Amino acid sequence: MIRCYITIKGASTTTMSDNSFEPRIVAFLCNWCTYTGADLAGTSRLQYPPNVRIIRLMCSGAVDPIYVLKADLAGADGILIGGCHPGDCHYQEGNYKARRRVVALKEILKNAGFDEERVWLRWISASEGQRFADTISEVTAALKAKGPNPMKGQWAV
Repeated sequence: MIRCYITIKGASTTTMSDNSFEPRIVAFLCNWCTYTGADLAGTSRLQYPPNVRIIRLMCSGAVDPIYVLKADLAGADGILIGGCHPGDCHYQEGNYKARRRVVALKEILKNAGFDEERVWLRWISASEGQRFADTISEVTAALKAKGPNPMKGQWAV
């Protein structure tokens, strides 16, 4: 049994009217592609917001919906799941599994009263450091427009 402990230290508690709001993003990244793309962005010194906390997994197909729910309930303003492009998974079909799980997860989140648009799924290969930086910038800008996670503090886990 795998236990998932996610705590978001310093999670924002500002209001939407506060211009200093900086969203906290938890990113579950595939070791072989998206994590390596993030590493390329860093070694290439590409600029992107420091709002992301990366959790490296061997495959995006290993992202359990419970991990996403725990991150959401722990105060993350957004969750990014990154994997290999479809057809390029090192584990054959892990990214297809991730895509099916995210579709089901978004439906569950919507039915439970969560904002399903706070969960993002992106395919980023190891050679796409610029795409990783652009994705983090895009997610950060979208979450700034949405404001803090309204579910934070409403659910006791």
